[in-house]
Amino acid sequence: MKDQNQLVTARDVTVFFSLKKNGFFAKPYKVTAVNGVSFDIKRGETLGLVGESGCGKTTLGRAMIRLGHGVTGGHIEFNGRDISSMGKREFRALRKDIQMIFQDPFGSLNPRLTIGQMLAEVLKVHRLARGESARKRILELLDIVGLQKEYFNRYPHEFSGGQRQRIGIARALAVSPSFIICDEPVSALDVSIQSQIINLLKDLQKEFGLTYFFIAHDLSVVEYISDRVAVMYLGKIVEIADSRSLYEAPRHPYTEALLSAIPIPVPGGKKHRILLKGDQPGPLNIPSGCGFHPRCPKAMPECSIREPVLKSPQGEPDRLVSCLLYP
Repeated sequence: MKDQNQLVTARDVTVFFSLKKNGFFAKPYKVTAVNGVSFDIKRGETLGLVGESGCGKTTLGRAMIRLGHGVTGGHIEFNGRDISSMGKREFRALRKDIQMIFQDPFGSLNPRLTIGQMLAEVLKVHRLARGESARKRILELLDIVGLQKEYFNRYPHEFSGGQRQRIGIARALAVSPSFIICDEPVSALDVSIQSQIINLLKDLQKEFGLTYFFIAHDLSVVEYISDRVAVMYLGKIVEIADSRSLYEAPRHPYTEALLSAIPIPVPGGKKHRILLKGDQPGPLNIPSGCGFHPRCPKAMPECSIREPVLKSPQGEPDRLVSCLLYP
């Protein structure tokens, strides 16, 4: 029996790209960006996703909304429906329930349209409002995200970075979605503006009952906004736990290393920093066994042979860890 409180279910999700080598007769080869990822997101919660650049976070988020490159293996269910194998026409009807806030607020806005035209286009495409009713809805959206109604006829270049991201949020809210994928929505903003946008997202979640999948590399931001956090390394989830438990007592060695890099907000405060050896391998040379073992300070000989499975450690049913230290 399915849990009615479950909004998103991902099982063994894989995303790979086919690339061509140099040479006319060279055969294409496969690059795996997301490798067998599984997780659940409950209604009204925020699941944070963290990891180093290039680990596959954004690829996973974009694949979930079928933007550019979809899922090539496994499946994703939204509200009990398998969206990964859904036809384009069927998914188009569902798209207004799943929206995305992008990392670059300027690059995601059409520079040739005013804010009013841009938001009106969204309402028109989804057949939600036209004419005066659309104008009223747009002014309402601007007010919701903290922008003045005078901004209706302005172009994207006339706004600051924080204001542009508010416009991006308004565009996502225009179709009244239930699930929003936030792809590093504050990483391009000043720290002072970041807090305003994060608090706006939290307020909107309470007001409209939204569910977030929050992708970021800033661990402090993820801790503040997330109910649960998933840690990703080299295309795989290595640990999932509620935010407080994960930050206070990480289990996976990679999670421990990531959290050790968070600065202490106390002048002169000292913290034991875990320095990892080397760089994160690329998707073309994924190590055998556990992908983290070449850099892991706790690696055992077995780690280079056996690939760990994401499962709950003994006595911790609400946490999942992919590590041979927890058999």
